[in-house]
Amino acid sequence: MSTAAERPPAIAVQAEPRRRGREWLAVWDPEDERSWDSRLAWRTLGITTYNLTLAFITWFLVSAIAPRLNNIGFGLSVSELYWLAAMPGLAGGMLRLVWMFLPPILGTRKLVSLSTLLLIIPLAGWGWAVQDSSTSYPVLLALAFLCGIGGGVFSGFMPSTSYFFPRRKQGVALGIQAGIGNFGVSVVQFLVPWVVGFALLGTASIAPETVVKPAKGLGDSIWLHNAGIVFIPWVIAGAALAWFFLKSVPVQASMSQQLDIFRNKHTWIMTALYVMTFGAFSGFAAQFGLLIKNLYGGFPGAPDPLAFAFLGPLVGSAARVAWGPLCDKFGGAVWTVVAGVGMTVSTIFTALWLSPASVGEFKWFVAGMLGIFFFAGVGNASTFKQMPMIFERRQAGGVIGWTAAIAAFGPFLFGVGLASISPVVFFGGWTVFFTLCVWLAWHFYARKGAERPS
Repeated sequence: MSTAAERPPAIAVQAEPRRRGREWLAVWDPEDERSWDSRLAWRTLGITTYNLTLAFITWFLVSAIAPRLNNIGFGLSVSELYWLAAMPGLAGGMLRLVWMFLPPILGTRKLVSLSTLLLIIPLAGWGWAVQDSSTSYPVLLALAFLCGIGGGVFSGFMPSTSYFFPRRKQGVALGIQAGIGNFGVSVVQFLVPWVVGFALLGTASIAPETVVKPAKGLGDSIWLHNAGIVFIPWVIAGAALAWFFLKSVPVQASMSQQLDIFRNKHTWIMTALYVMTFGAFSGFAAQFGLLIKNLYGGFPGAPDPLAFAFLGPLVGSAARVAWGPLCDKFGGAVWTVVAGVGMTVSTIFTALWLSPASVGEFKWFVAGMLGIFFFAGVGNASTFKQMPMIFERRQAGGVIGWTAAIAAFGPFLFGVGLASISPVVFFGGWTVFFTLCVWLAWHFYARKGAERPS
């Protein structure tokens, strides 16, 4: 196994003759200051980040809709709601296994623009489905699965962006893209409770849904269909921006060539570390509202789940953006260890408030959850700094896509776990996993004499 110092420097890549044209760059080497086009790189980052935010909004749309479905007459059980919120995670993980291979094949322009247009399908689908409370549960599950498109595109967008930046700037660039993209979780969970309160311009002809099960903050009617419809114009705009303003880097790799990442043990170690960070972030983000409702919803004066659900993703996303520059300065490995320790301690603390005796314990539960989200955000930034340092450029793109694909199963694993076992046991199991990941990060990457310091 070669060390980081022994790996060859990045070299310029050239497009094959069949790919020459307006879209494909002929030569591209971001490690060469003389030829690197920083304006193109940052423009690419801006457009793909905007579209990634829309993708995350779509991916977590169900987490914002599910707590309100029974209020308009759907009558779903606790287990069915957990499964519904889990389905986008299952789809996101599966679809990332597809999207991870697409950047060298489609190129950034086609990949981002066409992927963004696909988001219209689940957004419009949910806008239609919630108008009739007799919509069957299998249909709701299918629409929840389609929301996973928003999770799947991450494994195409992030590697595409990494091609445009030199290694020394990838911590900042990928931290910005993933961090702001993650804000989509907070956007949908914060915005949906507001937009369902009135008729939108252009959709006023659609009758509101009748509230049959009153809840705090709800009147007699809500426009729950707005939750999906409101984002469709922004999706169309994002696809147009990508189509007209993006270029494609001529990084060439066939499907079989991309599979060589699986012969490297560090692919598997970094997969575990990213499951610790993003797997937990996405899993808790998808289930946070339902956890609040199921643990504290039975008390008098119970908190509104949607008034707090957006806070966790907001904190985690902000941490991911803020720690990108720190990871570039100090390296990613040390921050991955810090993140793992912080997540372990926060999870243990939160577990103390999973069997509440009164609503007064809610503030401690929220504080523990926000701690988990904060340190998960730090770890999301640090692991994405590590991967371009551990692997050569083409492999790094593939590893980013693969680890992101596996971690995207977080919402599914969390949903199935919470539907199957008690929250106390569930949190205990993740505490053990976090502890193991701390050792992996320290032993292989952070300690003095580590195999791949990063």
